[in-house]
Amino acid sequence: MNYFKSCLPVLLLLLITPTVGDAQFLDEFDKQEVDKAWQPFTGDGTPTLKVIQRDGYATMHVDGSTDKHNVYWTFIKRNIATDVDMKRLKDPDYELRVEAKVRIHNAPRRVNFMVNTQRTKDYHIDLLEFDLPDTNWHVISMTTNKIDAVPGDQLNVQFCVTDFGPRQYEVDLDYYKADIVNVKTAGPDKGPAVPYHPTMPATSTFSNHLDVTHDALVNSDFPGLNLNDWRVKEKDGEARILSLNANQWAVLRWDFGKLKNAKAEGAGVFEFTTYSAASGGNYAQAYEPGLAEEFPRVRVIEILGGDPIWEQGKVTYNTLMQGKDYHLVFNEQMIFDTKMEEAPGSKNNITISKHVLQRLLDGTTNGLLIRPLGAIDASFYASEDKRNRGPKLHFNVKR
Repeated sequence: MNYFKSCLPVLLLLLITPTVGDAQFLDEFDKQEVDKAWQPFTGDGTPTLKVIQRDGYATMHVDGSTDKHNVYWTFIKRNIATDVDMKRLKDPDYELRVEAKVRIHNAPRRVNFMVNTQRTKDYHIDLLEFDLPDTNWHVISMTTNKIDAVPGDQLNVQFCVTDFGPRQYEVDLDYYKADIVNVKTAGPDKGPAVPYHPTMPATSTFSNHLDVTHDALVNSDFPGLNLNDWRVKEKDGEARILSLNANQWAVLRWDFGKLKNAKAEGAGVFEFTTYSAASGGNYAQAYEPGLAEEFPRVRVIEILGGDPIWEQGKVTYNTLMQGKDYHLVFNEQMIFDTKMEEAPGSKNNITISKHVLQRLLDGTTNGLLIRPLGAIDASFYASEDKRNRGPKLHFNVKR
């Protein structure tokens, strides 16, 4: 075989594949003024953010230890308009692609990219989250979606850390690059992407509809008490429900049986049905606008530790936690915060990303925790409900 001919496809691939050094904008975080090149921003709470120069990479040091509600955001931002050819963005075939090499130290967690200009009004169009499952380095990238940017505009690229929890956290960046690319030839983006607030399909479109196997309440004020018989009296008998308040939370887990080793195909939906939702409060007057909008809601969280095979008839706060701190049992970063439907019998559906669903299937995530966010007393039907209104997961797996 002719050696040159056999190597030619590889050589051509190397010639046409862009490298980190080919980027139109590139910061490899090897200079000492990283905190001046990138502007830090914080909001919706009391976090602090420092950008620290390390040996060949930068660190975002987030301190959420004074933040009571964990609904904060922190990000670094840089205007790269003078570094790229803004004229090319007039062509609909061209978009901005941002890429970074990232490492977290508390996993799993989501981080996100955002791109905007000084004229942007909808900041969610060019926003993409990434679910990082471990503490290794990951390369992630996002391509904008019909970005409205013209010469003379700012072109702001951002990297964001949100809702990591009420402690101190670090996220490392080895490099950050940006290129204006032809979307027809640029190829797919990189990394475990999570679309931000995607359109939710009807639950009837899924192949698997799995009732919760065990659901129960745990109460930190009564840590040794099993609350599996929680109920209310009604005219036609008793209703079995799960009631949430500041110190009482619902825990749920599923037995996936033969599906335990399956591969998730896309995102799923978690469904629970309202029994009652009592709430109120002058949040708009008590808090700044961004923070006030976060309340009142219920928060859905992954259970990562504690007793992995608890049973609803025996579980208590103490047996679930097994003497461990909160952050060792639950993911401090929630899956989703949702406003609970107020009308009795209403369905509450939230998206469970492909990555969280896979952790549930694998048993890496032991189940879900539901707790209130804000002053709300909410109840939803338990698995024992006679009309089958208990919690369910709807999802697809690869065949």
